[in-house]
Amino acid sequence: MAAPNSQRPVPEIISDLFTQLATLLRKETQLARAEVSDNMAGIGRGLGLLIGGAVLLIPALVILLQAAVAALAQGYGLAPYWSALIIGGGVLILGIILLLIGASRLKIENLVPNRTVHQLRQDASVAKQQVSQDDELHRAA
Repeated sequence: MAAPNSQRPVPEIISDLFTQLATLLRKETQLARAEVSDNMAGIGRGLGLLIGGAVLLIPALVILLQAAVAALAQGYGLAPYWSALIIGGGVLILGIILLLIGASRLKIENLVPNRTVHQLRQDASVAKQQVSQDDELHRAA
């Protein structure tokens, strides 16, 4: 690249500017694609683990809940339907809480390529500074 003090024709400067801008945009697009792909892969892995865990936990939870109902009925002398209602209500509340927490973590904002957006803002700032410096050099000449 030529030194900043050398005299280059304006068409050459503009040509270099457009070439560098095109290269920058292409690289930023590649970065954004890679970041979104990485985010999607992470979400996919998370959903797979979530489904696998749910499949394994459901039968175990049913057995444990049946044991809790039997323990309440036998230990406290409650009718089986009251024991089932107490255990079922507690598990329902816990399940709703877990669903709300899980849904809040699967928002679209998690897919936004934040690093790329930040980098684009920095690139725009640097480009503005360079254009203003080139303009000042051109005016001084």
